Amino acid sequence: MQDKLKLRSQTGPGCALRRGVILLGLISSLAGCQVLEGATGNSDAFQPSANPVTVDTVTRNDRMAAIAREQHPRILATYGGEYSDRKLERMVARVVGTLTLDPENPNQTYQITILNSPNINAFALPGGYLYVTRGLLALANDSAELAAVLAHEMAHVTANHGIQRQQKEAEEVLASQVVNDVLGSDPAARVALVRGKLRLAQFSRNQELEADAIGIRAIARAGYDPFASARFLQSMASYSASRNVTGAVDENLDFLASHPTAPQRIELALRHARQYGAPGTGTRDRDQFLEGLDGMLFGDTPEEGFVRGLTFMHPKLGVAFSVPEGFVIDNTAAAVTAAGPGDVAIRFDGVSIDRRVSLADYVRSGWVAGLDTSSIRQTTINGNEAVSARASAEGWQFDVTVIRAAGEVYRLLTAAPAASTALDAIASQVGSSFRTLTAAEKASLRPLRVRVVTVRAGQTVATLAAQMQGVDRKMDMFRLINAMSSGATVSAGSKVKIITDR
Repeated sequence: MQDKLKLRSQTGPGCALRRGVILLGLISSLAGCQVLEGATGNSDAFQPSANPVTVDTVTRNDRMAAIAREQHPRILATYGGEYSDRKLERMVARVVGTLTLDPENPNQTYQITILNSPNINAFALPGGYLYVTRGLLALANDSAELAAVLAHEMAHVTANHGIQRQQKEAEEVLASQVVNDVLGSDPAARVALVRGKLRLAQFSRNQELEADAIGIRAIARAGYDPFASARFLQSMASYSASRNVTGAVDENLDFLASHPTAPQRIELALRHARQYGAPGTGTRDRDQFLEGLDGMLFGDTPEEGFVRGLTFMHPKLGVAFSVPEGFVIDNTAAAVTAAGPGDVAIRFDGVSIDRRVSLADYVRSGWVAGLDTSSIRQTTINGNEAVSARASAEGWQFDVTVIRAAGEVYRLLTAAPAASTALDAIASQVGSSFRTLTAAEKASLRPLRVRVVTVRAGQTVATLAAQMQGVDRKMDMFRLINAMSSGATVSAGSKVKIITDR
């Protein structure tokens, strides 16, 4: 985004400060033995602020904001920077703006950043910094669901969960040190450490449940459908069960790493929602949400390359390779990895080395643990200079293939358990698939986007899913992003999301 979206409730700190000025004026008047009465003549008519600005709250909020400002650049670097789309930003800003009119927290301000990441995540930092990835926005289906996610994260801020967790983690670290120092390897020490981890896990779970309850109350008060929280939790559960459908996902950057979606949690969310009415209560605001979402980037960016089924293609670098059937490619900023049957894994990345250094010497330079130097072989792969070698370490065997293409050096590493007999065939297939892209191929590669289409008469889930481009298991993906169960159908005139490069 070009600039952050800063949203403030209409009864924010400025209003509280003005009330503070009035209160100071009253003190001065009373010092001169004057009595200020209201229009009714009742001297008790004036009520001081229930939430006055004090030195303590101002410095505390400044400290929290300073912590967030320090972490903000690191978060941007981790999640691919900010995603700039004015139409999408306005839609998200409108939802956040509605939630900030919360009478329970009139002085809290928020700054929302849309992260340019396909991972599905949302989180908050002390001081009111909110983050949501475009991957999460693609999974949501209406403004109420987005509001439920953001209200949950806002609840973490207003309940000071981040600071409480830091304190709890510090306590557990200190306890662990004491246990290690005093009990050493005694069985009682291991039990104590496990109990400490369980306490921290339960503490985190309790925070999540508390944030759920606060968030559902907030969206209901803002006029949104309170059942949206349970719906999105169910979508998260479906996403968790179908990770392979989504392609490139870094689990460490994923919402589920810190937000468990157990069925009990969904049931608790439904129970909270019923306090505010029956299903159908409140607005979903689906049309405006989808209008903002239409055209949003989906999946990888051109800077990180594209996954197209079993093939990884990088238009900027001009290279591509493929993996065997049954493998799933995971594209991250650091490297491209793929996992397949039999615990076989593949890693692809690039390195900068002096052009005068031979590939064989580079392989021998010490970065390959357990290298069998006698296995080093020079070869050519689709016209590109290459070297392959074998290595082994701690129950694993590796094929290392290093390729020089267009002046750059790329590494393909294939790993398999020591007892596996699949390494040779898989490494050979992957290595021989490496190639440089033609100018026409590079020009034809376009990023995937979310497109919102209106269902026409006669169209079905199957025909709509068939329009999708660049994704595997199109029916599964279509149902996932549209929160449709296996037996659900579409109706003419309704709007649905598809993924395409057009």
